[in-house]
Amino acid sequence: MLENDNNHALQSQQQVIKRLQTIHQRQRVGHAYIFDGSNGSGKELIASYFTKLLLCMDPKENVPCETCHSCKRIQSGNHPNVVTIRPDGQDIKKDQMAELIMKMTKKGYEEGRKVYIIANAERMNSSASNTLLKFLEEPEGNVTAILLTDSYTSVLPTIQSRCQRIPLQPMNREAIIEALIQQGVTTSLAATVTMMTANANEAYEMTQEDSFVQKRKLVLKLVEAIEQRSPGEALLFIQTDWMPLMKEKSDCEQGIDLLLFAYRDIVAVKAGLQSTIAYPDQLETFTKHSVKNAYSSLTVKIDAILQAKKRLHQNMNRTLLLEQLVLTMQEGLLFV
Repeated sequence: MLENDNNHALQSQQQVIKRLQTIHQRQRVGHAYIFDGSNGSGKELIASYFTKLLLCMDPKENVPCETCHSCKRIQSGNHPNVVTIRPDGQDIKKDQMAELIMKMTKKGYEEGRKVYIIANAERMNSSASNTLLKFLEEPEGNVTAILLTDSYTSVLPTIQSRCQRIPLQPMNREAIIEALIQQGVTTSLAATVTMMTANANEAYEMTQEDSFVQKRKLVLKLVEAIEQRSPGEALLFIQTDWMPLMKEKSDCEQGIDLLLFAYRDIVAVKAGLQSTIAYPDQLETFTKHSVKNAYSSLTVKIDAILQAKKRLHQNMNRTLLLEQLVLTMQEGLLFV
């Protein structure tokens, strides 16, 4: 395990923290924010810091004291004026949003600002998004929303327009890779896993999971099946190899992400940007694929992968979803 990961995440977001301190100092706290950053970039830590700053009973120079009754309850998750909601299963549902709004609009147990935090905000279903939108359009009382996401473009545009965007700084991927290598992780696996998360502890834990290592191998085999342009072989691979390992929706999403990184690698190699790739052990193979594929073809394939990931959360049959994906990628045409 890697130590002091939380402290490292906070230190890497000093520009964001200074911005939040300025907001507090000038007493210009907005009614809604979107904290946008990659997985592991410290969104929840920053949200907790900002919430403490807003509710702290004794802030010093725009820094929460961390010792007052309010700060301690926020840290423990027991402050009555602070509510956090997370996906119920794969999505955040309308009922969750309705309950949240009820809590935010009724008379609180304590005076002062109320704060609600929505983790994985991009996973609100359409009904939940529309319910939240109505509340954002007509906020009641002294309420601040903090939405957390690693996919800003997946948040409803009308919600984006009613929130202040706070982009988090990307974590130092090279430093995390080096730390993983020092823990005995191979360079190639470290490069792949740091594309999945910027949290060093989480990255290390993933490298120790045999299932993740198997998914990585499976995705590379799928790339070969797709690039061989044999629809029958690729479809058979989905049925006999992919689906037995990707049983859960979360497994399938992880597999699609790994596939996306593989094709981004092929584009990077084609453009001569080899230092950024997620699969350095596949450099020779990806170079061959980059020569055979035009940029336009690679763009279609990447768009198809992104659409598949979006449809995955619309409860589409996963086998059919993957079959359509490989056919789209091989034919170079997007399904309508």
